[in-house]
Amino acid sequence: MSKSASRARLHDIIRRRSFGRGEVTLASGRKSDFYFNLKPTMLDPEGAALLAELTFEALKDDQLDYIGGLEMGAVPLAGAIAQLSWLKGHPIAAFFVRKKPKEHGARLAIEGLTKGESLEGKRVVVVEDVTTTGGSAMKAVEALRETGANVALVLTMVDREEGASGTFAAAGLPFRSIYKASEFLKE
Repeated sequence: MSKSASRARLHDIIRRRSFGRGEVTLASGRKSDFYFNLKPTMLDPEGAALLAELTFEALKDDQLDYIGGLEMGAVPLAGAIAQLSWLKGHPIAAFFVRKKPKEHGARLAIEGLTKGESLEGKRVVVVEDVTTTGGSAMKAVEALRETGANVALVLTMVDREEGASGTFAAAGLPFRSIYKASEFLKE
């Protein structure tokens, strides 16, 4: 399938499985009359494959070592992209950042690394399912920067276009999206 056909098909899946109208309170605390819940798309076989494909294509030239982000939205994305990157012969390892470290076991804030493995000096992309103000992704960025990771960019599947680009620009981070909310609102 061509990139444009994949993008159009994924748009249809997101519209059907993950987009809705009606008043909701967002993670940022803002009220909205529309929402995206990408979990049904990320966990759908075709949706997961298309998200991984389009994300891998968007990132393949960025020379990345790792892909991940804040739990829960980044977990299915990072796993699917890591698998596809291996199949494409350009492996990008996955991780995720806990919202708060576990209170038992190794008490890790960042999961997916083996003992002795470090993100220090590694090129990392933070991925997110839906981005509003960028606050959630910035929590992941801050945790990663504390480890010495080089956060190369933030990539979201859907940018709600409500301030995230300004948040990331202020933090000196490139920001990209696969879709913009306006692509779904104009229909």
